[in-house]
Amino acid sequence: MSPESRAVRNITVPTQELLEALGTLPAGMQAGVWDLVGEPRGLDYAEIDAVVTPYASATDWRSGVARVPNLQLLQAQTTGHDGLPELVGSGTAVASAAGVHAAATAELAVGLMLASLRGIDAAVRDQLDAHWNPQRWPGLADRRVLLVGVGGIGQEIAARLAPFEVELTRVGSRARDDEHGYIHGTAELVTLAAGTDVLVLITPLNDSTRHLVGREVLAALPDGALVVNVARGAVVDTDALTEEVVSGRLKAALDVVDPEPLPADHPLWKAQNALLTPHVGGNSDAFTPRIQAFLRRQVDRLADGREPLNLVQRGPWA
Repeated sequence: MSPESRAVRNITVPTQELLEALGTLPAGMQAGVWDLVGEPRGLDYAEIDAVVTPYASATDWRSGVARVPNLQLLQAQTTGHDGLPELVGSGTAVASAAGVHAAATAELAVGLMLASLRGIDAAVRDQLDAHWNPQRWPGLADRRVLLVGVGGIGQEIAARLAPFEVELTRVGSRARDDEHGYIHGTAELVTLAAGTDVLVLITPLNDSTRHLVGREVLAALPDGALVVNVARGAVVDTDALTEEVVSGRLKAALDVVDPEPLPADHPLWKAQNALLTPHVGGNSDAFTPRIQAFLRRQVDRLADGREPLNLVQRGPWA
């Protein structure tokens, strides 16, 4: 696609707040409001070139997308984009909001580690019974942390772990070096797990990472090891993890699960070794100004005919 074609002129956002946050649009651009469920306001289906999806919605958007005959770009408000390329097909570009959630997700990852390793979750339960119960907990300092995922959020987690004096090992899709040192490949995961106190997951969900952490990896972890998942629930085999946690051998601190949410009678809800948060990794007050600023940059690029930021499926920009 050449800059002169400027194919993306009309964009919808899911809320009036986001529309107002875009401010004065570049010349030639129009914007409307559409949540991919009801009817769009401000633009007709045939006019829509780009769509910003709602944030963290479990709604099925297939029927909405099918009503847009000339969709060029589907823009997520999340870092994860699993399911979106399949939703629109290869002819439509898909872009993530990578970077917007990095700080918030990284701080939650560290928070989950600290809460579990210092027994803060146990203290909260004791507080409900007015039970004063001092114990010695492992803590984060000197723990051997295995970080699976070296993208933007993985880098932010690594940076935040540095002051905690951990022994950090990083794992990516393949073995390589970067400016921070050596990155192991996922083929080494079982071997690396055997020397790990804390396994942190922040890898995208795709065919190669679905159930990446299964029975073999979990069995290799030492007794008492902690599994922290701020990626996607399906990166871990939930059944295998549940068995290890309920038995008391492993601990888990999970912001994401599979399925999501867990059924009300699922054993992880009441497992003493599990700490669950409801998929809120990127959902802090930092999100609103950051997504607004990102979308303003994206609209400017589209108006200029430039390639969109964060393409995960190139569509017309192939």
